[in-house]
Amino acid sequence: MAGRLRAAGYEVTVFTRRQETAADLLGSGATWADSPAAVAAVADVVFVMVGYPADVRQVVLGEEGVLAGSRPGMIVVDHTTSSPELAVAMAAAAQRQGVASLDAPVSGGDRGAREGTLTVMVGGDDAARQAVAPCWQATAKTVVACGGPGTGQQTKLTNQVAIAAGMVAMCEALVYASRAGLDLETTLRAISSGAAGSWSLSNLAPRILAGDFQPGFFVEHFVKDMRLALEECRRLGISLPGLTLAESLYARLVDQGHGRLGTQALILALADIDDLPLPRPAGISDPA
Repeated sequence: MAGRLRAAGYEVTVFTRRQETAADLLGSGATWADSPAAVAAVADVVFVMVGYPADVRQVVLGEEGVLAGSRPGMIVVDHTTSSPELAVAMAAAAQRQGVASLDAPVSGGDRGAREGTLTVMVGGDDAARQAVAPCWQATAKTVVACGGPGTGQQTKLTNQVAIAAGMVAMCEALVYASRAGLDLETTLRAISSGAAGSWSLSNLAPRILAGDFQPGFFVEHFVKDMRLALEECRRLGISLPGLTLAESLYARLVDQGHGRLGTQALILALADIDDLPLPRPAGISDPA
C-alpha cells in the first residue's frame, strides 16, 4: 500500500519494526523514520497497518506513538482490523489533540494491496475521510463511509463473520465431493457459477486442489479477527454458532503450528477429522 502511494507521487515517510522490510520503499525514494512519532512529525496523513489491537495501541497511543508526534490538523488512518472499542478511544484521544482519527480496515488481501483494489470500510469524521480520498485512489477500488468512530471496525468484523462461515461451507463441500469420489476440478466448474458460487470457492478452492497454502491472509490473523467478533457478540448479547465453529477449527490449525498458512488451510483441519488424502503443503503429511 505504501508502495502504491509512493508510485502515485506522494512523499512517503515510513517506519517498520525491521528497517530491512522497507528496503524497496526506501529504494523508491521513501524516507525512513525511527519511530511512529517521527513519522507523524512530518506527515499530513499517517497510515497504520499492523497485526493486533495491542500493536495499534502502542503505535498510536504509546510514548513513541503517532499521537506523541502529531500536530493539529493531522489525520491518522488505522487500516488494521482491530477492536471497535479501541477505535472509539483513539478517536477521542486524537480529538483532544486536534487530530482526526479514522478506523479504516480493509478487505482484499495481499492481491488487493498489490493491485490497488482494496475495499476500505471507514468509521469517523466525514471531512477527514474526504480529505484522505485522493490517497485511497492509489490503494483502493471501493471506499465506504460506515458511520462514526468504531463503525469501520464493526463493518470489517461483519465481513469476517460472513467469510468465516463461508470458508467452513467451501471446505466441507470439497470434503464431501472427495469422499463421494468426484473429480474435484470438474465439481468446482459445475458449482462455481451457480448459487453456491463465492469468492472463496472461485479463488481459494483451486489453491487447495493445487496444494497451495501460501498466505493471502494468515490463519493466525483470521483467528484474531474472529475472536474480536466473538468478544463483540458477548457484549451485544448474541450467539453466532457458525462463527464459533469456524473459530474453533481455525484455532486447531494454530495449535498444530499452521498459523502462518493461508486461510484456505482450513481444509487441513477438516481432512484430518475424516482422514482424507487431500493435497497438502510441503512438510505436512497426511494423517496416519
